[in-house]
Amino acid sequence: MSDYNTEKNHILSRRLIIIIIINLLAFAVLAARLWYLQVFEAEKYRMMSDENRISTRFLLSPRGTIYDRNGEVIAKNEQNFQAVMIAEQTPNIEKTLEVFKSIIALSEDEEARIRNDLKSKNRFIPVKLKENLSWDEVSQLMLHAPDMPGVEISEGLNRRYPYAELYAHVLGYVGPVSEADRKDNPLYMVPGFKIGKSGLEKYFDYKLQGKSGTVKLEVNAYGRVMKEIERDAGKQGDNITITVDSRLQKAAYEAFGKQSGAAVVLDVRTGEILAMVSAPSFDPNLFTNGISYKHWNELLNNERMPLIDKAVSGQYSPGSTFKIVVALAALEAGIINGETRYYCSGGMEIGNTRFHCWNHYGHGSLNVVEALKYSCDIFFYETALRLGADRIREMALKLGLGQVPNVGLDNEKSGLIPSKSWKMAKYDAQWAPGDSANTGIGQGYVLVTPMQLVTMLARVVNGGYAVNPTFIKPTEKQLSKIKHLNISKRNIELVKLGMYEVVNGVGGTAKKAKFNLDGARMGGKTGTTQVRRISMKERRSGIRHDSQLPWRLRNHAWFMGYAPADNPRYAVAVIVEHGSSGSGVAAPIASKILQETLKLDIK
Repeated sequence: MSDYNTEKNHILSRRLIIIIIINLLAFAVLAARLWYLQVFEAEKYRMMSDENRISTRFLLSPRGTIYDRNGEVIAKNEQNFQAVMIAEQTPNIEKTLEVFKSIIALSEDEEARIRNDLKSKNRFIPVKLKENLSWDEVSQLMLHAPDMPGVEISEGLNRRYPYAELYAHVLGYVGPVSEADRKDNPLYMVPGFKIGKSGLEKYFDYKLQGKSGTVKLEVNAYGRVMKEIERDAGKQGDNITITVDSRLQKAAYEAFGKQSGAAVVLDVRTGEILAMVSAPSFDPNLFTNGISYKHWNELLNNERMPLIDKAVSGQYSPGSTFKIVVALAALEAGIINGETRYYCSGGMEIGNTRFHCWNHYGHGSLNVVEALKYSCDIFFYETALRLGADRIREMALKLGLGQVPNVGLDNEKSGLIPSKSWKMAKYDAQWAPGDSANTGIGQGYVLVTPMQLVTMLARVVNGGYAVNPTFIKPTEKQLSKIKHLNISKRNIELVKLGMYEVVNGVGGTAKKAKFNLDGARMGGKTGTTQVRRISMKERRSGIRHDSQLPWRLRNHAWFMGYAPADNPRYAVAVIVEHGSSGSGVAAPIASKILQETLKLDIK
């Protein structure tokens, strides 16, 4: 029996030793693991702990200011007060909202948004009640603060455009980041962050944004802020100065009155854009915080299309303003010279079609200067037929037509300067003599924008230098690199003489718009482009003139001009949509704008 017990004790002892060894090994492994984690992995877990404890958030830097050429502020940041509610500090949300509404009115949409935010967000996160509060409204809220526990006033910055509609198409506007705008940039996820949505605000957005700051906050396990640990204020966005003169911008916009159209003024020596307006316009301040559905529909459904920047996006047949291109192309090619004369009887046969001059009685025998002065169609039908489409296109491209100006605005259009190969590719049809005739007077397939047309005029009247339109003042080095287009000075002077006669000569098509401002006169060219012919049925009903048609069916009116005529400094192009007459409507507007430019003596 004793032997049995002894054997049993040995077995138990061995098992106990094994268990102890196993436990010691397990303890050793655990100790080694703890030592590894505490020594080798200490930094890693310290960082993980800090990430749970420290919340890094972005601070929005003030957006850069935009100035006009004279240092006038045209886009700035304004103090923006907003009221917010912190639900966890509000014993009775409904009662607090009622008190707030008795002081500050809330729309149905605003109230619905507030209630949705209160339901979806944590109770310690502030919910916006109302922004853009006036100081009087802030004072009233502060006065009733004891009756609205949990309601606080926060202060921020809001983008403001002091000139409202005057600069809408130049500057554009900023707005909240949409899903379509979102990129990998984490700053785009910050509530309240706004980006340039159109115009120069969009083009220079990266510069204007500046560098965002950060703030490190200590938060508890629920994400509630306990205290601020560290702050980096970031860097304010760069300020930008553009070439536009606000005084001229205002004068140009007001010159349109109730008309629809656009105007661009250039310094012909540098290409600086001194004014650019599109009428009617809109108030970009409406877009800063998200435009209402009502206002958006009003703008969208306006038949005069205030949202479209007609200066760079509107494409129109240039009409008789294009005769400058045809005249120069023919002079340079040797097709005509200053002595060449064609006879205008009021019409001519081209193939099986009779082409008319606007003067059905005819102009008689004309040279190129007289043809420009009276805007004779027959002279330019004849010239275009001899010149051909491709040589017209070559000169048009040289002068800046048929290509995007690239001034930094949205939806800049290239227009269209047709050619034989273009027509074949587009319509699978041969170029016809009638196509050349129509091109010769700026009709048919030809399309230009006001920005392109004023660029063309500037390149002609500055002596043939290839200036490009720009909103940023060029440096002396950039100006020194402007190339000459190798156009004969004599030919340019012939065309300029024709444009001088258009305004100042007896019987010139723009004689009613002429002026003499301390010896400074204007040269230019009118243009009227047909939108639709008056039908025989309409004629039988008594409609004889374009002005009797509904507004949308009337002809477009063009005028491009420059001054002073003897030493050009400024050029302007004006389009009046459905204005019926270039000489009667567009020319007087351009005359007002150029006179104001001369008075301001912009340098």
